[in-house]
Amino acid sequence: MKVGVISDTHGLLRPEAVRALAGVEQIIHAGDIGSVEVLMELAKLAPVTAVVGNVDTQQPWAEGIPERRQFNLVGWRITLLHDRAQLELGECIDNEVADLVISGHSHRPQWQQAGGTRWLNPGSAGRRRFNLPICLALVELHETGIEVEIVDLIAE
Repeated sequence: MKVGVISDTHGLLRPEAVRALAGVEQIIHAGDIGSVEVLMELAKLAPVTAVVGNVDTQQPWAEGIPERRQFNLVGWRITLLHDRAQLELGECIDNEVADLVISGHSHRPQWQQAGGTRWLNPGSAGRRRFNLPICLALVELHETGIEVEIVDLIAE
């Protein structure tokens, strides 16, 4: 299953992001969405699973979008939340809660495995902050593995 993972759009859905997400079967947004229009545009591409981020929580359009989700895709147990620091110490150690944790917030892309859990932060696809890249992640979920590509949206 081909999944697009995006975060920290802050109300800006770049045309480069739309092009990169073309053809995905599912989109996951890890918070700091910024506007309902971002979700509506993403939903034109594929079904969207999203959580709110710290900039979304007081917005009327974000009512009903949870701060955390746990779901399964292709047999992988996924935990989705905006800020990885929201996880309680040891919560995902040794594969107890999730096979894959997806978060945003830091604007820094990251793909790593620690113990039995894989950790993905797609980086920020919205406005540039500091010298961090503008990017998202394309993920291939197979029953036996996960392949991740961090896609730079803006060439330097």
